[in-house]
Amino acid sequence: MKKARFFGLTVSILLALLLTGCGEKQDDSVTITVMGRNSDLAKSYMTSIFQQYEEATGNKIKPVPFEDAKFEETAAEKFAEGDVPDIFMHFHDSDLSRFDVEENFLYLNDQKWVDELTDSTLAYCMDENGNVMGLPYWENSVSGCYYNKTILDSMGLKPAATQAEFDVLCQALADTGYTPICWPTIGCAWMVQFALDPVLADNPEVLAKLNRNEITYAQIPEVTKMVEWIANAADKGWLGEENDYLDWNIDNIDPVMSSGEAVMTFLWDTWFYTDLSKDGKYTVDDFALMPVFLNTAANGTYEGGNLNMMMVNKNGEHIDICLDFLSFCAEPQNYNVAFDGISTVNCFKGQTTNIQSPMVTNAADSIAENLRASTTASKMIGYSSDDVAAALDSLFRKKTDVAGCIQMMDEYRIERARTQGAEGF
Repeated sequence: MKKARFFGLTVSILLALLLTGCGEKQDDSVTITVMGRNSDLAKSYMTSIFQQYEEATGNKIKPVPFEDAKFEETAAEKFAEGDVPDIFMHFHDSDLSRFDVEENFLYLNDQKWVDELTDSTLAYCMDENGNVMGLPYWENSVSGCYYNKTILDSMGLKPAATQAEFDVLCQALADTGYTPICWPTIGCAWMVQFALDPVLADNPEVLAKLNRNEITYAQIPEVTKMVEWIANAADKGWLGEENDYLDWNIDNIDPVMSSGEAVMTFLWDTWFYTDLSKDGKYTVDDFALMPVFLNTAANGTYEGGNLNMMMVNKNGEHIDICLDFLSFCAEPQNYNVAFDGISTVNCFKGQTTNIQSPMVTNAADSIAENLRASTTASKMIGYSSDDVAAALDSLFRKKTDVAGCIQMMDEYRIERARTQGAEGF
């Protein structure tokens, strides 16, 4: 009788263990949170590397996306609340100072993948003391003036090599009913960044004085020339109808370019592979590249790549797992799957499946002569493209004039520098 009761009890315990999952192998997978802009986290190479990692390790990647236009503000609020993700995706620009890199993030100098990065890519991710702040996992694009060569050829027109030639080209296109330049105004001001790069990269003392708060934009002649040119371009119809370009943003300019409504835009090559419609009247094969002309460099300029870095929370619970994830991202067999068919200059020495855009390779000589490293966004204290976009919006809507626009740009920059606690402000 005792044996029967003991046997019954044993069976009951075993059944209970099976039903509750006890006695089985526990799920010891880890979930890593990755915070970034909504559009950034949705890029095909990001979703690919996330999926590859999950399948290979059993760990999970939990994206924490915020609306692009409100990313800096929303992310800063989360950090202030102590809600810091395991991995933070950010570009090396002035807004990064909001997030106290030294306090919140691990320096990655000793990671094996550092030697896997190209020289220019590694330099982009270093702070002023030479510390590697994150793994650059992004498209290394070339920014310039991308133009519809099919339309120009049909009109017997040629791309410009000087500012004067570019102005003539814009007027010729406007006279025939085309929008010469697709200029998205809502939240977009990278165009100004391109224009300021030659001013600052070619004259580092000007940048140093701005960063010491010794001079303002208003005291830099090229800034006035740039804003005057933009205002005149808008007045001449070179940016299209006012009720059109004031509603354009990065998410809705595809039809403008793929339909041929606009002939040129100041952008980067990767956009034409990831965002331009493959079913439009014009596709990537119809476009070519010349320099950006915004009246700050006689022969125009190109900008080198801006790279999104994956930075590791030094105070998080999953530091070792995060470092393993970054190492996984930096393995050739993994990043070559993720970047297969993506138009980008190499970030990693072993990249082989990415596309070297014909638009870029065909303009190689011009790029070599006129390329500037991305300088404005990464090195100017207080610079914010959102602030510049707001100032230009007032200009376009006739709420201010050229001098007023420049004053707004200065006020925004100085106030942001003060908020960031920059010395001298």
